Amino acid sequence: MQMLLDSGGTSPLYSCWGRGVFWRKYPKTTMIHYHGTPITPKAVLETLAGEHFCISYFEPRDLKACLKIGQSLMLDNGAFSCKTRGVPFDLHGFYNWIDPILAHPHWGVVPDVIDGTIEQQKEMTATWPFPKSLGIPVWHLGLSLDYLCELVNDWGRVCLGSSGEYWNVGDAKWQGRMDETFNRLAKTFGRLPWTHGMRMLGQGLERWPLSSADSTNLALHHKEKKECAQCLAKRIDSENPPNHWNLRPVQENLCFM
Repeated sequence: MQMLLDSGGTSPLYSCWGRGVFWRKYPKTTMIHYHGTPITPKAVLETLAGEHFCISYFEPRDLKACLKIGQSLMLDNGAFSCKTRGVPFDLHGFYNWIDPILAHPHWGVVPDVIDGTIEQQKEMTATWPFPKSLGIPVWHLGLSLDYLCELVNDWGRVCLGSSGEYWNVGDAKWQGRMDETFNRLAKTFGRLPWTHGMRMLGQGLERWPLSSADSTNLALHHKEKKECAQCLAKRIDSENPPNHWNLRPVQENLCFM
């Protein structure tokens, strides 16, 4: 085993070679945690001032309050909720809704087609009428890795969406595809691009170096009264991933291809 020094020349970082793969221990990084809404009752939401929030076009009731108390907003297009509830997605309605509120540090999820083909995704992505710096496109885990790299090249950032055979976030097949995804990003770009994990708060924080992630964990579970909403938010916010990716052996993923 080889012992290295970090860039500051102080703390040791350990590395070794195993099955042709370079492994290295990296420090944690700070991930932006977007808490999904609505969060009820309103009095509970108001205790969460200073958090980052995800507001969906499908259910935007907390928008005004979150603009007032939130650090930043992720403005979701609501395609996932439309898909799960069998409701058509209103593209023009989404753009009309997002237009007056889209400005830094807030950003919008570029419209996508759940379980759609690459051609369908490209058609939808091409409709984005705002600066690319204000939107992040979605790459679904079931699509090709070449398309993932194409999106990163064009936009600089990408949302990772779980759909199709990778719908179930956290299961073994999903984990294998996530490993494959980060292997490709690391090999292609060296330093990883900004990746946002959709529905991924609480998933892989010891493994996948996401830049940001969202979930409705707080909105759904604070009512169980096992801990207050502030306490739950603090615990979720304190969990961060490593800031680099160690290539994982391909052999571990063969059963997920």
